[in-house]
Amino acid sequence: MVFCKKKKTVSEQELKNEFGKKWIWTAIDTTTKLIVCFLIGDRTLEDARKFLKNLVSRTEELPLFTSDELPHYADGLKELFHKLVPPEPTGRPGRPRNPEKIIDEHLDYATVHKTREKGRIVKVETKIVFGSPERIENRLQELPGKTINTSYVERSNLNWRMWDAHLIRKSLMFAKSFRWLKAKFAICIGFYNFIRPHETLSRGDDRVFRANTPAMAAGITEHQWTIKELLAYQICVN
Repeated sequence: MVFCKKKKTVSEQELKNEFGKKWIWTAIDTTTKLIVCFLIGDRTLEDARKFLKNLVSRTEELPLFTSDELPHYADGLKELFHKLVPPEPTGRPGRPRNPEKIIDEHLDYATVHKTREKGRIVKVETKIVFGSPERIENRLQELPGKTINTSYVERSNLNWRMWDAHLIRKSLMFAKSFRWLKAKFAICIGFYNFIRPHETLSRGDDRVFRANTPAMAAGITEHQWTIKELLAYQICVN
């Protein structure tokens, strides 16, 4: 995604901080299909830290994390889930060694690597970065996909491109305001979570359609919202 404006209307500070290529970070719960959080920013370790910190603050239990191979995810998770273990004293004079950073043994994280040839995916490989392979396999059996994958996020990315012309690839529809893009994308997330019924969630074993949104599946609300409810909802900020 690219931000563009006429050069004569942009200050040097705006050009540095707001315009150019931006990255949309999203996290989805594969069971309820709920978009847990999002961030629009740069593809940097700093923004990865912000995104992961926000994500972890919204989870009650340590989930199974899966992503692509961007190294910032692993670095950010290591910073969030570790403990410092002081070294054993040697009894010798001098400055003591720094504490050793030990990753939480309950942290489960795996990545997906896709090999492309001429624009087509020819091979998909998975890798366990943190955690026990046996524990991760058991957790996967409790999830809809049963495998390490990023398909749910990739499918939701298609929604954003259909709903927001500024996110279409290879298009002349450039976003011109960072502020308004974030506001507009927040409405897309709200529509996805609270208003639009999810096909998989809405059909039980009898295949009868009963409207069920990700927010309903997650227990956040008991009914399917309307556009009016979404736009009129006021967020309380302490």
